[in-house]
Amino acid sequence: MPAVTDLLVALPIVCQPTAGALLPVMEQFYTIQGEGFNTGRAAYFIRLGGCDVGCVWCDVKESWDANAHPRQAVAALVAAAAAYPGRNVVITGGEPLMHDCAPLTGALQAAGFQTWIETSGAHPLSGRWDWICVSPKKFKAPRPDVLAQADELKIIVFNDSDFAWAEEHAALVPATTRLYLQPEWSRAARMTPALIDYVKAHPRWQVSLQTHKYLDIP
Repeated sequence: MPAVTDLLVALPIVCQPTAGALLPVMEQFYTIQGEGFNTGRAAYFIRLGGCDVGCVWCDVKESWDANAHPRQAVAALVAAAAAYPGRNVVITGGEPLMHDCAPLTGALQAAGFQTWIETSGAHPLSGRWDWICVSPKKFKAPRPDVLAQADELKIIVFNDSDFAWAEEHAALVPATTRLYLQPEWSRAARMTPALIDYVKAHPRWQVSLQTHKYLDIP
């Protein structure tokens, strides 16, 4: 297994966190949630730009530089989501908690949406959330106060050592938090059999797969 320091990559300079009225948006689209507890449910995704976590295996590295993405008003984002029949919105990134999510989530909930977040937990929690998925990364430690509010803990399994790392973080979340192990996509053939064996031996965990990739949808 390579050392964490061997996996570090140079990060782009990111802008200061926004106050929330205008947010840098890399992309937004209506699809099916592919991972974790809400797998299979229709959802509108808003991917915010900006990330200082820097996972070497990240499949959306183009999201890291917030300045590379146009800023959009909260009202425009809500209107775009409202054009579709689903009423679940996933705020993801990048690392969405680099920004103040309160104006966006407040407006979405006022418009009748459920608000879900996918975060590394490395920044303070902002916003009003119906579901909080924390997926901590080794490259920047999650905050204990964010882990304490996790509805879902999703650990990406890249190496065999990640199982012990997963247990360390499972000890920091509430007893009601749903626990998921998900193979990193490029390592799925290698890690999925080990992950299945681990969940069979430790049944409080569940398997999460990136089903949207198998379905060939966004």
